[in-house]
Amino acid sequence: MTFKAITLGLLLSAATLPVTAFADDTLRKDIASDYDANLEALFTHFHQNPELSFRESKTAARLATEIKAFGFDVTEGVGGTGIVAVLKNGAGPTIMMRADMDGLPVKEDSGLSYASTATQIDRDGVEKPVMHACGHDVHITSLVGAARQMAARKDQWSGTLVLIGQPAEELISGARAMLEDGLYTRFPKPDYALGFHVSAGIPTGRLEVPQGIAMSSSDSVDIIVKGVGAHGASPHKGIDPVLVASQIVVSLQSVVSRSIAPLDPGVITVGSIHGGNKHNIISDEVKMQLTVRSDSPKVRTQLLDSIDRVVKGVAISLDVPKNLMPEVIRSKTQSTPATINDEATADRVISVFEAKLPKGSLYSQPRQGMGAEDFSYFIEPETGVKGVYFWVGGTPAKKVDDAPSHHSPFFKVQPEPSITLGTEAMVLAALHLFETK
Repeated sequence: MTFKAITLGLLLSAATLPVTAFADDTLRKDIASDYDANLEALFTHFHQNPELSFRESKTAARLATEIKAFGFDVTEGVGGTGIVAVLKNGAGPTIMMRADMDGLPVKEDSGLSYASTATQIDRDGVEKPVMHACGHDVHITSLVGAARQMAARKDQWSGTLVLIGQPAEELISGARAMLEDGLYTRFPKPDYALGFHVSAGIPTGRLEVPQGIAMSSSDSVDIIVKGVGAHGASPHKGIDPVLVASQIVVSLQSVVSRSIAPLDPGVITVGSIHGGNKHNIISDEVKMQLTVRSDSPKVRTQLLDSIDRVVKGVAISLDVPKNLMPEVIRSKTQSTPATINDEATADRVISVFEAKLPKGSLYSQPRQGMGAEDFSYFIEPETGVKGVYFWVGGTPAKKVDDAPSHHSPFFKVQPEPSITLGTEAMVLAALHLFETK
């Protein structure tokens, strides 16, 4: 499936149901008032107190406290530090809204008056600086805003609303952890799932709803290249793992360029390579870390299988003995399939945004990279859950071209328009989807 531009034809497709006047004219004003009274301070708190993946205990507790106040039944500790909030409101579909909670091990240098100075001991026992360098503080603040508005508008919808605060999106592990802990068995299973990500590369006041592919798959792969140590002046007496690793790095680039169809996206990046400790010593080991991205299960399998083939082939070509063959290790936790929006449901969400948001709010641009998201686990085909994942602009239009990237120490978004639009979009989408199952 490929991204398709938003067109009038899509909005008038058979899958798009008519938008009725479920939303009162005060929704935007109510969200703005809530931002001034509550959400601005809450966002500042979350931004100044970020926590690392699977370490979001205080964030989860605060999120749970906020949502409980609106009458939701909240369960904490799901999938580690995740929370699940349920509000039952009669017969009807079940809709899930998801927000991720974790920050990143980045020292903030944004220049903001409320910049994070937090540090935290990570799972590896090392104390690290922590920053919301990807906007998850916007997501959880908007989730609280949406909870307030949905609870106040129970007369406008019927069904069950499930809100989740998800841990460890940055490790692409938290969604799977929540599912393994019974998210879809212990709690009402959703018919529809909604999620959004603030984007520094989209102007504030604008949002983008992809048709089909929203995010790529991601797999973390480790390669351990073994060798035999020797003096650097006598390389013939050893097996040089640095040479083997170097050949592997170069050869891996031929996988995408020569094994994958030119119009099928795929990326293999060697993000880390370490070996040796002195100029004149041939080491006995090199460790490599890779990220692998694709947009389809077929290409994903091709890429991963090709890594095994290339690594073995290079080692054989350089006369590495069988007992020293490199080891390829695919992460069982840091991996996720592609996030693919249900097109009919995306059509419905687009239609309500067109009808209820200011003219020109919808935005479309070519994909700029192959970022990944574990929201995909919630909406995999075998779950039967229809999902829509969209983007909300976070940078004033005049500054988009120079906006710092996500995961940068300089990352920042404009909170007020990001949070209020994210909240409004989630509420509008949910109210529309509650109309029919």
